[in-house]
Amino acid sequence: MSRILIVEARFYEDIADELVKGATATLEAAGAEIERIEVPGALEIPAAISFASQRTSGPEFDGYVALGCVIRGETTHYDYVCGESARGLQDLALWEGLAIGNGILTVENREQAWARASVEQKNKGRDAANAALAMAAIKRDFGIE
Repeated sequence: MSRILIVEARFYEDIADELVKGATATLEAAGAEIERIEVPGALEIPAAISFASQRTSGPEFDGYVALGCVIRGETTHYDYVCGESARGLQDLALWEGLAIGNGILTVENREQAWARASVEQKNKGRDAANAALAMAAIKRDFGIE
């Protein structure tokens, strides 16, 4: 049984709730033990995962699901948030060996966000949970704990 931490950015709460719904259903169906934490936005997700991976009490996590949404606005802030949150997650996967499913939506508008978050449509929460489970399994296959 895998222990998975869902880290959810709450900036767009309604979209986050739908992403969590898809991820949680997938993880429960796989028999995973789930913990959840909330962060303000997508930029804080990599740091929260890093903190969790370094905790000194309690069991370790086998994988992490990063969930959030970034919607393009009128400034370049969108580009920085998208790039830096993705880079932070990739750095953790590459350099710390963490199994991470990236479910941070990067979209132009709310309609695109809902199409991707909805459990009735693209269900990216499910996809991120499946990615975390798959990467945790690959780590186990290589004897990495």
